[in-house]
Amino acid sequence: MGEFELIRRHFQREGQVARSPVMLGIGDDCALLQPRPGHLLAVSTDMLVEGRHFFKGVDPEALGHKALAVNLSDLAAMGAHPLGFTLALALPEAHEAWLSAFARGLFALADRHACPLVGGDTTRGPLNICITVMGEVRPGPAMQRSQAQVGDDLYLTGRTGEARLALELMREAAWATSACGPQALAHHPELRQRLERPTPRLALGTLLAVLGSAVHAAIDVSDGLAGDLGHILRASGVGAEIALPALPVAPALQRLALAERLDCILNGGDDYELLFTAAPIARAAVEAAALASHTPVQRIGRISAAPGLRVLDASGHPVAVSARGFDHFA
Repeated sequence: MGEFELIRRHFQREGQVARSPVMLGIGDDCALLQPRPGHLLAVSTDMLVEGRHFFKGVDPEALGHKALAVNLSDLAAMGAHPLGFTLALALPEAHEAWLSAFARGLFALADRHACPLVGGDTTRGPLNICITVMGEVRPGPAMQRSQAQVGDDLYLTGRTGEARLALELMREAAWATSACGPQALAHHPELRQRLERPTPRLALGTLLAVLGSAVHAAIDVSDGLAGDLGHILRASGVGAEIALPALPVAPALQRLALAERLDCILNGGDDYELLFTAAPIARAAVEAAALASHTPVQRIGRISAAPGLRVLDASGHPVAVSARGFDHFA
């Protein structure tokens, strides 16, 4: 199977791009997209490399899902509606069964969010997946990292830490297996699901964007809650306080010692939840958006004037934590 037959068989879908906003899709040198009048183009790119972002031999259908999900999560953090995406794929070989499963996972998520594949590239090489997703968003500073304000409530969707625990169990880390048992992934299948099939919070993101000036800053949690919150704090020139009792804790993480539990929740990556700030006056509106989008949302703290991140216990006393984000080159 040659390159162009590979594309035609697995990635070119007749009738999928003959509609607005995609004026021209796969088949020409460029795709042509037309955002709605009064909107800006939002663009994000993510790369997944075998051995770095996923294990060799991972389920290709799950990999297809995750490759697109991590990009859609970036759109969610900006409150953007998806328009389409491109796929650059390096393959060691054109394996029919692998490609079929990968495309199945990819397009199932793409179709769920009306985000068609509009172009890309394929080549031979070590397994490497690079997706660029495009969306449309209304102009304005809302939901940019630099817009957090002192006194804002700090919100988190879902839970963090499960993907990190799944990764450590797959690596057979001693602290994880001793606390959870050698069959933990079998007993807690949701852990692997959270690692391999994250849920982009697009429905909530677009509803938050509608709230306009009430929602100030947002980021998707890809490299750890504390590290990604740090991006907001630095860009906005503010600090934050997190209430430890308010942090959602998954059942599987309850078995960990406190230090390991907090490390997973605060520093674990691959969660792809939304972390955002909003004025206290918007609490009812945020709750309504969460209900309308069927998204669990928890108020976990507040933005403060004092720089840095502080984690406080039930009595309001600081808890010593190691707050660090994932860095590919650290």
